[in-house]
Amino acid sequence: MTIMGVDPGTRITGYGIISIADDGAMKYIACGAIIPKEKTLPEKLLKIFNELCAVIKKYKPCSIAVEEVFFAKNVRSTVMIGEARSAALIAAARAGVPVANYPPAEVKKTVAGNGMAEKKQVQLMVKLHLRLNELPEPIDASDALAIAICHGFLRNLP
Repeated sequence: MTIMGVDPGTRITGYGIISIADDGAMKYIACGAIIPKEKTLPEKLLKIFNELCAVIKKYKPCSIAVEEVFFAKNVRSTVMIGEARSAALIAAARAGVPVANYPPAEVKKTVAGNGMAEKKQVQLMVKLHLRLNELPEPIDASDALAIAICHGFLRNLP
């Protein structure tokens, strides 16, 4: 089973691809970041959408896990994350791939054992879960891998 995780953002959208064997063993496939250079928001969202469509086409995930919007103090940031999240949801729908949604605290708790874990702690746990030699970079791609790992652990729970 191949799972794609997406950490949405209009400045950087991270993605991570893992596979899960029948025995539950997780394996790193790929990760990366989409960094739109376009000037307008619609152009940035189109760039995110198109690149996610290309990643989906290349890796053919069975499911896509997307981080839910958290409500930050900065309302503008929250809205922009939601807009990038929409691009990811539409890319998944276009490909006919089911989507799972996870709040950041649930991802952190599942991957690092603490819902308030710092990004670096999560990044280290991603490295350990996937048996990587180095920390996955950039941090947005590591977060996307964490989202995929979270879905891998929780996908069969009621």
